[in-house]
Amino acid sequence: MSLDLVDLRLVQNIADAQSITHGAARSGLSLAAASERLRNMELELRTTLFERQRRGVQPTPAGAALIHHARLVMRQMETMRGDLGGFAKGVRGTVRVLSNTAALQEFLPSALGPFLARHPMIDVAVDERPSPAIVRAIARGAADIGIVADAVDAAAELETFPFAEDRLVLATPPRHELAGKRTVRFADALAYDFVGLSEGSALQEHLEGHAARAGQALRLRVRLPGFDAVCRMVESGIGVAVVSRSAALRNRKAMAIRVVPLSDAWARRRLRICVKSIAALPVHARTLVEHLRSSV
Repeated sequence: MSLDLVDLRLVQNIADAQSITHGAARSGLSLAAASERLRNMELELRTTLFERQRRGVQPTPAGAALIHHARLVMRQMETMRGDLGGFAKGVRGTVRVLSNTAALQEFLPSALGPFLARHPMIDVAVDERPSPAIVRAIARGAADIGIVADAVDAAAELETFPFAEDRLVLATPPRHELAGKRTVRFADALAYDFVGLSEGSALQEHLEGHAARAGQALRLRVRLPGFDAVCRMVESGIGVAVVSRSAALRNRKAMAIRVVPLSDAWARRRLRICVKSIAALPVHARTLVEHLRSSV
């Protein structure tokens, strides 16, 4: 078998992006070069690796097996580079982090800034996912570090560490019917128009799931990327929104919004770092975990 590291990195990137075009771009290849490599791999292995679908591609069982081994090989290469690089110019590598919405928007940026400044040879790739999906991805080795809400039952084989405390609240216009409430149930807020986060947001998917369990649907007037933009739209009177408490309090200083705590138990959350094995992480990933733990 003549597969090389470029091939392995390509199939991994295609799987992560669920797109040959985007996987090629992540791999630094043209679409034509990536397509030819993929075709040659399928010819050599005598099987199809990805199924072409309307919204991208999905790995076949053979493709999933190859991706699993590709991740193992690439992780071992990262570990080797990190360990050996530490003897020369310092630790080097890329750490892949999966984070839920609240951690990504409110806590990670302030923690990552000093880390990246202190470690110029370490890069960090961050993707947003719902907490359950993060747990599954970390368990199968698809990323190095996850930041999840503690309401999620982390797989038994994962190691977890405290990261931050978060609470979801309802942001309302000043004269809204719910603005004067001491607390409000999420189910009661569903009777009103909502301002939501962009499609694909981990928190938005989480809220839509709770709405469905309450037998209702969110009446979304508009979707926006980020808590600050959402709060600005709430201020204009378009609707209410569920946001991180830290974001609501920060925006309340500059915007005419009210902050009402959600009484639901799931709205009170502790964010946790999760890894498959701290000892098995590459040096650069382990360095980031140590930094995140110290920033708690």
